[in-house]
Amino acid sequence: MEKLMRTVAGAVAVMLASVSAFAQTGNPYIHDPSTIVECDGKYYTFGTGGGGLISEDGWTWNPGAVRPGGGAAPDAMKIGDRYLVVYGTTGGGTGGGHASRIVTMWNKTLDPESPDFAYSEPVTVYESLVDEDFNAIDPGLMLDPTTGRLWLTCGTYFGHIRQVEIDPKTGARVEGTEAIDIGRNLEASVMMYRDGWYYMLGTHGTCCDGVNSTYNIVAGRSRSPRGPFIDNVGRSMIQGGGRAVITTEGRLVGPGHFGRYIEEEGVEKMSFHWEADMDQSGRSVLGIRPLLWKDGWPEAGDAFVPGTYEIKSLRSGYALEVAVDFIRAQGGMRVARNATDVPKVSIEAQKLEDVIDTWPEGVLEVRNGYYMARPWQRWSIIPVPEAGGTLAGPYYKIVIEGTGKALAATPDAEVEAVPEFTGAPEQLWRIDQLTDGTFRIMPKEVPGHSEPLALVCFGDSSATLAKFDFGSDNCKWDFKRYSPIK
Repeated sequence: MEKLMRTVAGAVAVMLASVSAFAQTGNPYIHDPSTIVECDGKYYTFGTGGGGLISEDGWTWNPGAVRPGGGAAPDAMKIGDRYLVVYGTTGGGTGGGHASRIVTMWNKTLDPESPDFAYSEPVTVYESLVDEDFNAIDPGLMLDPTTGRLWLTCGTYFGHIRQVEIDPKTGARVEGTEAIDIGRNLEASVMMYRDGWYYMLGTHGTCCDGVNSTYNIVAGRSRSPRGPFIDNVGRSMIQGGGRAVITTEGRLVGPGHFGRYIEEEGVEKMSFHWEADMDQSGRSVLGIRPLLWKDGWPEAGDAFVPGTYEIKSLRSGYALEVAVDFIRAQGGMRVARNATDVPKVSIEAQKLEDVIDTWPEGVLEVRNGYYMARPWQRWSIIPVPEAGGTLAGPYYKIVIEGTGKALAATPDAEVEAVPEFTGAPEQLWRIDQLTDGTFRIMPKEVPGHSEPLALVCFGDSSATLAKFDFGSDNCKWDFKRYSPIK
Protein backbone atom coordinates (compact mmCIF):
# COMPACT_ATOMS: atom_id res chain seq x y z
CA MET A 1 0.00 0.00 0.00
CA GLU A 2 3.02 2.28 0.23
CA LYS A 3 2.77 2.72 -3.53
CA LEU A 4 -0.65 4.36 -3.18
CA MET A 5 -0.80 8.13 -3.01
CA ARG A 6 -3.19 10.17 -0.92
CA THR A 7 -5.85 10.38 -3.62
CA VAL A 8 -8.24 12.57 -1.66
CA ALA A 9 -5.59 15.27 -1.23
CA GLY A 10 -4.70 14.89 -4.91
CA ALA A 11 -8.31 15.34 -5.97
CA VAL A 12 -8.61 18.52 -3.91
CA ALA A 13 -5.44 19.86 -5.52
CA VAL A 14 -6.87 19.17 -8.97
CA MET A 15 -10.11 20.99 -8.18
CA LEU A 16 -8.26 24.02 -6.85
CA ALA A 17 -5.90 24.06 -9.79
CA SER A 18 -8.75 23.90 -12.27
CA VAL A 19 -9.99 27.30 -11.11
CA SER A 20 -6.77 29.05 -12.12
CA ALA A 21 -6.54 27.15 -15.40
CA PHE A 22 -9.22 29.36 -16.97
CA ALA A 23 -7.38 32.71 -16.76
CA GLN A 24 -3.86 33.99 -17.26
CA THR A 25 -1.76 34.39 -14.11
CA GLY A 26 0.32 37.25 -12.71
CA ASN A 27 -1.38 40.62 -13.10
CA PRO A 28 -3.25 40.20 -16.40
CA TYR A 29 -5.42 43.29 -15.95
CA ILE A 30 -6.09 45.04 -19.24
CA HIS A 31 -8.95 46.46 -21.29
CA ASP A 32 -9.17 46.37 -25.10
CA PRO A 33 -5.94 44.37 -25.60
CA SER A 34 -4.14 44.53 -28.93
CA THR A 35 -3.28 41.38 -30.84
CA ILE A 36 -0.42 39.60 -29.06
CA VAL A 37 2.97 40.19 -30.68
CA GLU A 38 6.23 38.35 -29.96
CA CYS A 39 9.46 40.34 -29.72
CA ASP A 40 12.85 38.86 -28.76
CA GLY A 41 11.33 35.89 -26.95
CA LYS A 42 8.71 37.85 -25.00
CA TYR A 43 5.02 38.50 -25.65
CA TYR A 44 3.42 41.96 -25.67
CA THR A 45 -0.10 43.35 -25.72
CA PHE A 46 -1.22 46.99 -25.37
CA GLY A 47 -4.45 48.35 -23.90
CA THR A 48 -6.68 51.38 -23.60
CA GLY A 49 -5.11 54.33 -21.80
CA GLY A 50 -1.52 53.53 -22.74
CA GLY A 51 0.82 50.84 -21.54
CA GLY A 52 0.11 47.14 -21.59
CA LEU A 53 1.36 43.72 -20.51
CA ILE A 54 4.50 41.65 -21.04
CA SER A 55 4.95 37.89 -20.63
CA GLU A 56 8.09 35.79 -20.84
CA ASP A 57 6.22 32.53 -21.34
CA GLY A 58 2.70 33.42 -22.56
CA TRP A 59 1.05 32.30 -19.32
CA THR A 60 2.15 34.80 -16.65
CA TRP A 61 1.51 38.44 -17.59
CA ASN A 62 2.51 41.64 -15.83
CA PRO A 63 2.49 45.38 -16.61
CA GLY A 64 5.48 46.83 -18.42
CA ALA A 65 4.65 47.32 -22.09
CA VAL A 66 5.01 50.96 -23.15
CA ARG A 67 2.84 52.80 -25.66
CA PRO A 68 2.67 56.60 -25.71
CA GLY A 69 -0.37 58.64 -26.66
CA GLY A 70 -3.05 57.27 -24.37
CA GLY A 71 -6.30 56.89 -26.26
CA ALA A 72 -8.19 53.66 -26.78
CA ALA A 73 -8.13 50.12 -28.11
CA PRO A 74 -4.77 49.78 -29.88
CA ASP A 75 -3.62 47.06 -32.25
CA ALA A 76 -0.09 45.93 -33.08
CA MET A 77 1.64 43.95 -35.80
CA LYS A 78 5.16 43.02 -36.87
CA ILE A 79 5.90 43.95 -40.48
CA GLY A 80 9.37 43.02 -41.66
CA ASP A 81 11.80 43.91 -38.91
CA ARG A 82 9.63 46.67 -37.37
CA TYR A 83 6.49 46.87 -35.26
CA LEU A 84 3.48 48.93 -36.28
CA VAL A 85 1.20 50.17 -33.48
CA VAL A 86 -2.16 51.86 -34.12
CA TYR A 87 -4.71 53.39 -31.73
CA GLY A 88 -7.60 55.84 -31.46
CA THR A 89 -6.81 59.15 -29.83
CA THR A 90 -10.01 59.34 -27.75
CA GLY A 91 -11.99 56.92 -25.64
CA GLY A 92 -15.15 57.05 -27.76
CA GLY A 93 -18.72 57.07 -26.46
CA THR A 94 -21.51 59.59 -26.81
CA GLY A 95 -20.67 62.13 -24.08
CA GLY A 96 -17.96 63.99 -25.99
CA GLY A 97 -19.18 63.30 -29.50
CA HIS A 98 -17.42 61.25 -32.11
CA ALA A 99 -14.44 63.44 -32.97
CA SER A 100 -11.38 61.18 -32.96
CA ARG A 101 -8.32 60.19 -35.00
CA ILE A 102 -6.66 56.88 -35.81
CA VAL A 103 -2.87 57.18 -35.69
CA THR A 104 0.00 54.81 -36.47
CA MET A 105 3.59 54.72 -35.25
CA TRP A 106 6.61 52.44 -35.67
CA ASN A 107 9.20 50.97 -33.35
CA LYS A 108 12.23 48.75 -33.98
CA THR A 109 11.51 46.84 -30.80
CA LEU A 110 8.79 46.55 -28.18
CA ASP A 111 11.28 46.03 -25.35
CA PRO A 112 11.33 49.30 -23.36
CA GLU A 113 14.77 48.38 -21.96
CA SER A 114 16.36 48.11 -25.41
CA PRO A 115 18.59 50.95 -26.69
CA ASP A 116 16.66 50.70 -29.97
CA PHE A 117 13.33 51.42 -28.28
CA ALA A 118 11.90 54.63 -29.78
CA TYR A 119 8.49 55.26 -31.32
CA SER A 120 8.20 57.32 -34.47
CA GLU A 121 5.99 60.39 -34.56
CA PRO A 122 2.31 59.40 -34.87
CA VAL A 123 0.72 59.67 -38.32
CA THR A 124 -3.01 60.27 -38.68
CA VAL A 125 -4.59 57.76 -41.08
CA TYR A 126 -8.29 58.41 -40.53
CA GLU A 127 -10.55 60.63 -38.45
CA SER A 128 -14.20 61.24 -37.55
CA LEU A 129 -16.21 64.39 -36.89
CA VAL A 130 -18.00 65.23 -33.67
CA ASP A 131 -21.50 64.72 -35.13
CA GLU A 132 -20.67 61.91 -37.56
CA ASP A 133 -22.40 58.50 -37.60
CA PHE A 134 -18.99 56.96 -37.13
CA ASN A 135 -16.39 56.96 -34.35
CA ALA A 136 -12.72 56.61 -35.38
CA ILE A 137 -11.44 54.37 -32.56
CA ASP A 138 -10.96 50.61 -32.03
CA PRO A 139 -8.63 50.00 -35.01
CA GLY A 140 -7.63 46.54 -36.22
CA LEU A 141 -4.92 45.57 -38.72
CA MET A 142 -4.66 42.76 -41.30
CA LEU A 143 -1.76 42.20 -43.69
CA ASP A 144 -3.17 40.20 -46.60
CA PRO A 145 -0.85 37.19 -47.11
CA THR A 146 -1.97 36.86 -50.75
CA THR A 147 -1.32 40.44 -51.88
CA GLY A 148 0.77 42.16 -49.21
CA ARG A 149 -1.88 44.89 -48.84
CA LEU A 150 -2.52 46.23 -45.34
CA TRP A 151 -6.13 46.85 -44.29
CA LEU A 152 -7.36 48.81 -41.30
CA THR A 153 -10.87 48.61 -39.88
CA CYS A 154 -12.19 50.90 -37.17
CA GLY A 155 -15.37 52.16 -35.58
CA THR A 156 -17.62 51.46 -32.63
CA TYR A 157 -21.16 50.57 -31.74
CA PHE A 158 -22.01 54.27 -32.20
CA GLY A 159 -22.14 54.10 -36.01
CA HIS A 160 -20.51 52.09 -38.79
CA ILE A 161 -17.36 50.02 -39.04
CA ARG A 162 -15.15 51.44 -41.78
CA GLN A 163 -12.20 50.11 -43.72
CA VAL A 164 -9.25 51.93 -45.26
CA GLU A 165 -5.98 50.79 -46.81
CA ILE A 166 -2.64 51.52 -45.13
CA ASP A 167 0.79 51.52 -46.76
CA PRO A 168 2.74 48.69 -45.06
CA LYS A 169 6.02 50.50 -45.71
CA THR A 170 5.12 53.90 -44.26
CA GLY A 171 2.11 53.28 -41.99
CA ALA A 172 0.28 56.12 -43.76
CA ARG A 173 -3.08 55.82 -45.48
CA VAL A 174 -2.77 54.85 -49.14
CA GLU A 175 -3.50 58.02 -51.06
CA GLY A 176 -6.81 57.95 -52.88
CA THR A 177 -8.07 54.77 -51.23
CA GLU A 178 -11.81 54.82 -50.60
CA ALA A 179 -13.11 54.30 -47.06
CA ILE A 180 -16.10 51.97 -47.09
CA ASP A 181 -18.66 50.88 -44.49
CA ILE A 182 -18.47 47.12 -43.82
CA GLY A 183 -20.27 46.62 -40.51
CA ARG A 184 -22.65 47.99 -37.93
CA ASN A 185 -23.84 47.19 -34.41
CA LEU A 186 -20.38 46.09 -33.31
CA GLU A 187 -16.95 47.43 -32.39
CA ALA A 188 -13.35 46.27 -31.90
CA SER A 189 -13.25 44.99 -35.48
CA VAL A 190 -10.33 43.17 -37.03
CA MET A 191 -9.86 41.11 -40.19
CA MET A 192 -8.02 37.87 -40.91
CA TYR A 193 -7.49 35.58 -43.89
CA ARG A 194 -7.75 31.79 -44.18
CA ASP A 195 -8.23 29.38 -47.09
CA GLY A 196 -9.56 31.91 -49.59
CA TRP A 197 -11.87 33.65 -47.12
CA TYR A 198 -11.54 37.07 -45.53
CA TYR A 199 -13.08 37.19 -42.06
CA MET A 200 -14.16 40.24 -40.13
CA LEU A 201 -14.55 39.78 -36.41
CA GLY A 202 -16.09 42.27 -34.06
CA THR A 203 -17.65 42.60 -30.65
CA HIS A 204 -21.40 42.85 -30.15
CA GLY A 205 -23.05 44.10 -26.96
CA THR A 206 -22.19 46.62 -24.29
CA CYS A 207 -18.85 47.17 -22.59
CA CYS A 208 -17.44 48.83 -19.52
CA ASP A 209 -20.17 47.71 -17.11
CA GLY A 210 -18.31 45.00 -15.23
CA VAL A 211 -20.34 41.87 -14.56
CA ASN A 212 -23.29 43.44 -16.42
CA SER A 213 -21.38 43.88 -19.68
CA THR A 214 -22.91 41.99 -22.60
CA TYR A 215 -19.86 41.83 -24.89
CA ASN A 216 -19.52 38.81 -27.21
CA ILE A 217 -17.35 38.19 -30.26
CA VAL A 218 -18.87 37.42 -33.69
CA ALA A 219 -17.60 36.84 -37.23
CA GLY A 220 -18.63 37.17 -40.86
CA ARG A 221 -16.71 36.31 -44.02
CA SER A 222 -16.26 37.28 -47.66
CA ARG A 223 -14.26 36.18 -50.68
CA SER A 224 -13.08 39.79 -51.03
CA PRO A 225 -11.20 41.90 -48.46
CA ARG A 226 -13.72 44.66 -49.21
CA GLY A 227 -16.74 42.54 -48.28
CA PRO A 228 -19.62 42.19 -48.02
CA PHE A 229 -19.09 40.11 -44.87
CA ILE A 230 -21.86 37.55 -44.38
CA ASP A 231 -22.49 35.29 -41.40
CA ASN A 232 -23.41 31.59 -41.34
CA VAL A 233 -27.14 32.21 -41.88
CA GLY A 234 -26.76 34.78 -44.64
CA ARG A 235 -26.96 38.01 -42.64
CA SER A 236 -24.70 40.87 -43.64
CA MET A 237 -22.56 42.42 -40.92
CA ILE A 238 -23.60 45.81 -42.25
CA GLN A 239 -27.06 44.81 -41.02
CA GLY A 240 -25.88 43.61 -37.62
CA GLY A 241 -25.12 39.98 -38.47
CA GLY A 242 -22.35 37.82 -37.06
CA ARG A 243 -21.70 34.17 -36.11
CA ALA A 244 -20.74 33.59 -32.47
CA VAL A 245 -17.06 32.97 -31.73
CA ILE A 246 -17.12 33.23 -27.91
CA THR A 247 -19.62 34.45 -25.31
CA THR A 248 -19.73 34.76 -21.50
CA GLU A 249 -18.64 31.56 -19.77
CA GLY A 250 -19.67 31.05 -16.16
CA ARG A 251 -17.77 33.51 -13.98
CA LEU A 252 -15.90 35.03 -16.93
CA VAL A 253 -18.08 37.78 -18.38
CA GLY A 254 -18.11 39.70 -21.65
CA PRO A 255 -15.36 38.63 -24.07
CA GLY A 256 -14.26 41.35 -26.50
CA HIS A 257 -11.41 42.63 -28.72
CA PHE A 258 -10.34 39.56 -30.69
CA GLY A 259 -6.75 39.00 -31.79
CA ARG A 260 -5.31 36.02 -33.72
CA TYR A 261 -1.89 34.52 -32.99
CA ILE A 262 -0.53 31.73 -35.23
CA GLU A 263 2.20 29.63 -33.59
CA GLU A 264 2.52 27.20 -36.50
CA GLU A 265 0.28 25.24 -38.85
CA GLY A 266 -2.61 23.84 -36.86
CA VAL A 267 -1.68 25.67 -33.65
CA GLU A 268 -3.50 28.99 -33.28
CA LYS A 269 -4.54 31.09 -30.29
CA MET A 270 -7.05 33.88 -29.88
CA SER A 271 -6.55 36.74 -27.43
CA PHE A 272 -9.24 39.01 -26.01
CA HIS A 273 -10.30 40.47 -22.69
CA TRP A 274 -13.00 39.41 -20.29
CA GLU A 275 -14.95 42.47 -19.22
CA ALA A 276 -15.14 40.96 -15.73
CA ASP A 277 -13.47 38.02 -14.03
CA MET A 278 -15.68 37.34 -11.03
CA ASP A 279 -12.80 35.57 -9.26
CA GLN A 280 -10.53 38.61 -9.67
CA SER A 281 -12.72 41.34 -8.17
CA GLY A 282 -14.69 41.71 -11.39
CA ARG A 283 -11.72 43.31 -13.15
CA SER A 284 -11.11 43.24 -16.89
CA VAL A 285 -8.45 40.61 -17.62
CA LEU A 286 -6.57 39.19 -20.58
CA GLY A 287 -7.94 35.95 -21.99
CA ILE A 288 -6.19 33.45 -24.29
CA ARG A 289 -7.93 30.44 -25.81
CA PRO A 290 -7.22 27.94 -28.58
CA LEU A 291 -8.61 29.12 -31.91
CA LEU A 292 -10.50 26.33 -33.67
CA TRP A 293 -11.82 26.16 -37.24
CA LYS A 294 -15.08 24.28 -37.74
CA ASP A 295 -16.67 24.09 -41.19
CA GLY A 296 -14.75 27.17 -42.21
CA TRP A 297 -15.69 29.28 -39.19
CA PRO A 298 -13.53 30.46 -36.28
CA GLU A 299 -14.54 29.32 -32.82
CA ALA A 300 -13.01 29.57 -29.36
CA GLY A 301 -11.62 26.34 -27.98
CA ASP A 302 -11.96 25.38 -24.34
CA ALA A 303 -9.58 25.97 -21.50
CA PHE A 304 -8.18 22.56 -20.57
CA VAL A 305 -9.76 21.29 -17.35
CA PRO A 306 -7.48 19.19 -15.11
CA GLY A 307 -8.79 15.76 -14.23
CA THR A 308 -8.38 12.06 -14.87
CA TYR A 309 -8.56 10.97 -18.50
CA GLU A 310 -8.12 8.32 -21.11
CA ILE A 311 -5.47 9.72 -23.47
CA LYS A 312 -6.57 8.43 -26.86
CA SER A 313 -4.57 8.34 -30.09
CA LEU A 314 -6.42 9.74 -33.09
CA ARG A 315 -4.38 7.48 -35.36
CA SER A 316 -5.28 4.14 -33.83
CA GLY A 317 -7.97 4.78 -31.24
CA TYR A 318 -5.73 3.06 -28.73
CA ALA A 319 -5.08 4.53 -25.28
CA LEU A 320 -1.83 5.56 -23.65
CA GLU A 321 -0.91 3.15 -20.84
CA VAL A 322 1.96 1.90 -18.74
CA ALA A 323 3.20 -1.49 -19.93
CA VAL A 324 2.20 -3.87 -17.14
CA ASP A 325 0.59 -7.31 -17.13
CA PHE A 326 -3.13 -7.48 -17.81
CA ILE A 327 -4.90 -8.42 -14.57
CA ARG A 328 -8.34 -9.87 -14.97
CA ALA A 329 -11.13 -8.02 -13.21
CA GLN A 330 -13.10 -9.93 -10.61
CA GLY A 331 -16.85 -10.51 -10.46
CA GLY A 332 -17.75 -11.21 -14.06
CA MET A 333 -19.17 -14.50 -15.28
CA ARG A 334 -20.16 -16.06 -18.55
CA VAL A 335 -23.81 -17.00 -18.92
CA ALA A 336 -26.02 -18.28 -21.69
CA ARG A 337 -27.17 -15.49 -23.96
CA ASN A 338 -30.84 -16.29 -23.45
CA ALA A 339 -30.67 -16.91 -19.71
CA THR A 340 -33.42 -15.13 -17.76
CA ASP A 341 -32.81 -16.36 -14.22
CA VAL A 342 -29.40 -14.72 -13.63
CA PRO A 343 -29.46 -12.20 -10.80
CA LYS A 344 -28.55 -8.64 -11.73
CA VAL A 345 -25.62 -7.31 -9.72
CA SER A 346 -23.38 -4.28 -10.02
CA ILE A 347 -19.77 -5.21 -10.75
CA GLU A 348 -17.23 -2.93 -9.13
CA ALA A 349 -14.59 -1.36 -11.35
CA GLN A 350 -11.05 -2.62 -10.94
CA LYS A 351 -9.13 -0.51 -8.41
CA LEU A 352 -5.51 0.50 -8.25
CA GLU A 353 -4.96 -1.57 -5.11
CA ASP A 354 -6.18 -4.63 -7.00
CA VAL A 355 -3.25 -4.51 -9.41
CA ILE A 356 -0.44 -2.25 -8.26
CA ASP A 357 1.42 -4.93 -6.30
CA THR A 358 1.91 -6.79 -9.58
CA TRP A 359 3.63 -3.82 -11.23
CA PRO A 360 7.43 -3.81 -11.49
CA GLU A 361 9.43 -1.37 -9.38
CA GLY A 362 11.24 1.52 -11.03
CA VAL A 363 10.74 2.98 -14.50
CA LEU A 364 7.85 1.59 -16.55
CA GLU A 365 7.55 1.43 -20.32
CA VAL A 366 4.72 3.46 -21.89
CA ARG A 367 2.76 2.16 -24.88
CA ASN A 368 -0.67 2.25 -26.52
CA GLY A 369 -3.29 -0.44 -25.98
CA TYR A 370 -7.00 -1.27 -26.11
CA TYR A 371 -8.79 0.96 -23.63
CA MET A 372 -10.37 -1.02 -20.79
CA ALA A 373 -10.78 1.74 -18.17
CA ARG A 374 -8.15 -0.05 -16.10
CA PRO A 375 -5.84 1.59 -13.53
CA TRP A 376 -2.79 1.46 -15.83
CA GLN A 377 -4.67 3.58 -18.39
CA ARG A 378 -6.04 6.31 -16.11
CA TRP A 379 -3.92 9.47 -16.26
CA SER A 380 -4.40 12.39 -13.87
CA ILE A 381 -3.41 15.69 -15.51
CA ILE A 382 -2.58 18.29 -12.90
CA PRO A 383 -1.22 21.86 -13.30
CA VAL A 384 2.19 22.65 -11.83
CA PRO A 385 1.81 26.39 -11.08
CA GLU A 386 5.41 26.93 -10.04
CA ALA A 387 6.64 25.66 -13.43
CA GLY A 388 5.12 28.51 -15.47
CA GLY A 389 3.47 27.81 -18.79
CA THR A 390 2.95 28.80 -22.41
CA LEU A 391 0.26 30.42 -24.54
CA ALA A 392 -1.47 27.04 -24.25
CA GLY A 393 -1.79 27.33 -20.46
CA PRO A 394 0.20 26.13 -17.46
CA TYR A 395 2.56 23.19 -17.59
CA TYR A 396 1.07 19.94 -16.34
CA LYS A 397 2.26 16.74 -14.77
CA ILE A 398 0.71 13.58 -16.21
CA VAL A 399 0.63 10.75 -13.67
CA ILE A 400 -1.14 7.42 -13.28
CA GLU A 401 -4.14 8.17 -11.07
CA GLY A 402 -3.44 7.61 -7.39
CA THR A 403 0.33 7.22 -7.87
CA GLY A 404 3.40 9.34 -8.45
CA LYS A 405 4.27 7.49 -11.67
CA ALA A 406 4.83 10.37 -14.06
CA LEU A 407 5.04 10.52 -17.84
CA ALA A 408 8.54 11.66 -18.86
CA ALA A 409 10.59 12.23 -22.01
CA THR A 410 13.88 10.36 -22.36
CA PRO A 411 17.20 11.29 -24.02
CA ASP A 412 16.37 8.73 -26.72
CA ALA A 413 13.24 10.72 -27.63
CA GLU A 414 11.00 8.06 -26.13
CA VAL A 415 8.50 8.23 -23.26
CA GLU A 416 8.43 6.36 -19.97
CA ALA A 417 6.76 6.48 -16.57
CA VAL A 418 9.22 7.37 -13.80
CA PRO A 419 8.47 6.26 -10.21
CA GLU A 420 7.94 9.76 -8.81
CA PHE A 421 7.29 13.22 -10.22
CA THR A 422 10.22 15.54 -9.43
CA GLY A 423 9.31 18.63 -11.48
CA ALA A 424 12.14 18.05 -13.96
CA PRO A 425 11.57 19.75 -17.36
CA GLU A 426 11.19 16.40 -19.11
CA GLN A 427 8.26 15.61 -16.78
CA LEU A 428 6.38 18.83 -17.57
CA TRP A 429 3.91 18.86 -20.44
CA ARG A 430 2.08 21.51 -22.47
CA ILE A 431 -1.31 20.66 -23.96
CA ASP A 432 -2.41 22.58 -27.07
CA GLN A 433 -5.85 22.23 -28.54
CA LEU A 434 -5.35 22.29 -32.31
CA THR A 435 -7.42 24.07 -34.91
CA ASP A 436 -9.37 20.86 -35.65
CA GLY A 437 -10.25 20.33 -31.97
CA THR A 438 -7.77 17.54 -31.29
CA PHE A 439 -4.73 17.99 -29.03
CA ARG A 440 -0.95 18.16 -29.18
CA ILE A 441 1.01 16.95 -26.14
CA MET A 442 4.60 18.18 -25.80
CA PRO A 443 7.26 17.93 -23.07
CA LYS A 444 8.81 21.17 -21.91
CA GLU A 445 12.22 19.73 -22.74
CA VAL A 446 13.61 16.52 -24.21
CA PRO A 447 17.03 15.79 -22.67
CA GLY A 448 19.77 16.27 -25.25
CA HIS A 449 17.45 17.70 -27.91
CA SER A 450 17.18 21.38 -28.82
CA GLU A 451 14.18 21.14 -31.18
CA PRO A 452 10.67 20.70 -29.76
CA LEU A 453 9.20 17.22 -30.03
CA ALA A 454 5.64 16.01 -29.54
CA LEU A 455 4.07 12.81 -28.28
CA VAL A 456 3.17 10.65 -31.29
CA CYS A 457 1.66 7.25 -31.96
CA PHE A 458 4.06 5.16 -34.06
CA GLY A 459 2.30 2.07 -35.34
CA ASP A 460 -0.68 0.99 -33.28
CA SER A 461 1.03 0.23 -29.98
CA SER A 462 4.16 2.40 -29.81
CA ALA A 463 4.21 5.82 -28.14
CA THR A 464 7.27 7.94 -28.87
CA LEU A 465 8.43 11.53 -29.49
CA ALA A 466 8.88 13.14 -32.90
CA LYS A 467 8.58 16.46 -34.70
CA PHE A 468 4.99 17.71 -34.75
CA ASP A 469 3.19 17.44 -38.08
CA PHE A 470 -0.35 18.80 -38.14
CA GLY A 471 -1.04 16.83 -41.31
CA SER A 472 -0.45 13.50 -39.55
CA ASP A 473 -2.97 11.84 -37.21
CA ASN A 474 0.05 10.24 -35.50
CA CYS A 475 0.60 13.57 -33.71
CA LYS A 476 -2.99 14.09 -32.52
CA TRP A 477 -4.63 12.96 -29.29
CA ASP A 478 -7.96 13.28 -27.57
CA PHE A 479 -8.90 13.27 -23.89
CA LYS A 480 -11.86 11.28 -22.61
CA ARG A 481 -12.72 12.03 -19.00
CA TYR A 482 -12.70 8.88 -16.90
CA SER A 483 -15.97 8.01 -15.16
CA PRO A 484 -15.76 5.00 -12.86
CA ILE A 485 -18.28 2.26 -13.45
CA LYS A 486 -20.31 1.50 -10.30
